Amino acid sequence: MTSPDSIPSPTSLARTPLSALHLQQGARMVPFSGWEMPLQYAGIRPEHEAVRQRVGMFDISHMGKFQLSGKDVLTQLQALVPSDLSRLEPGKAQYTVLLNENGGIIDDLIVYDQGRDRPASASATEQVTLIVNAATTEGDRQWLVDHLDTRTIQFTDLSRSHGLIALQGPEAAQAFQPFVDIDLSQIGRFGHAEVRILDQHTGFVARTGYTGEDGFEIMVPAAGCEALWRSLQAAGVTPCGLGARDTLRLEAALALYGQDIDATTTPLEAGLGWLVHLDRVGDFVGRSVLERQKQQGVPRKLVGLQMQGRNIARHDYPVLLGGDRVGIVTSGTMSPTLGYPVALAYVAADYSKPGQELEVEIRGKTYPATVVKKPFYQRR
Repeated sequence: MTSPDSIPSPTSLARTPLSALHLQQGARMVPFSGWEMPLQYAGIRPEHEAVRQRVGMFDISHMGKFQLSGKDVLTQLQALVPSDLSRLEPGKAQYTVLLNENGGIIDDLIVYDQGRDRPASASATEQVTLIVNAATTEGDRQWLVDHLDTRTIQFTDLSRSHGLIALQGPEAAQAFQPFVDIDLSQIGRFGHAEVRILDQHTGFVARTGYTGEDGFEIMVPAAGCEALWRSLQAAGVTPCGLGARDTLRLEAALALYGQDIDATTTPLEAGLGWLVHLDRVGDFVGRSVLERQKQQGVPRKLVGLQMQGRNIARHDYPVLLGGDRVGIVTSGTMSPTLGYPVALAYVAADYSKPGQELEVEIRGKTYPATVVKKPFYQRR
């Protein structure tokens, strides 16, 4: 996901299967990664609080949706990511990153292992679904096609034919259960399954999200999106926009592609070292750079900052120590849940430990900031 404020308005915007309904229901629409998307409905704060306290839903149909099928799909993907995909089992998923030769993050994505058609056969066909960021969909598609053997792998792009709804909050399972034909308690975190939705459509449901709460991401054919959205809304689920999605993910210290991570940052710098499995067998793109960083240390780290008062550190604001620049803010907001401003920033590794006192320059003046542990918010 990338910031709606950082993307210029194109001459024509793509529309999700729910765009007309958003307009009908009074959503404030904005350009976002080439799409027309809802920024908010009733307001960012009430939508944020609905997710933290009950349940809300987001239209995330703009995200890229790829389906790969064929022999040795995971083995081929293994060479493009630093995570050990051999640990995956059918019905499970892995959050990971695509890397370039410099170890920089091309995109962050989720790999869903949907199993094999003949588990006991050496020629079994594997099926894998990838969910990627909207702004990087075209580039990701080309990168994958260039690096995978398309003679043995069938690549299907579902980005326009299917919608995606994120149902998030502590009451997500309770709200969604009446509309599916399986017991949702059987789907664990990062688990997924194909289900029958509203007795009309076969959907792909994953227990994943971008808010720091329990919830599901639901992929259905475009024709089924409006009926599902209306049914959830009638059941008391609050429609939410990109504004609340951003404050929620920032409280949970979840990286935003294009701001907190990009092609110039490595996962070790970005605090995503848990995705890097250097003990696995085999090479992958960018491995030599990550091995060197692991041995020598990284020059900078992505840290959490807590600001004093109500001074909000925004994207690209300088981070200072004794008047010298030691870093830069990547994301910042006033936390609706915590009641004080929080931010993510890259700072020199020497100043990245929790408790470090720093300053942020805001409109020519400096304000105190303290490095704190991430995430800022975590449900107990």
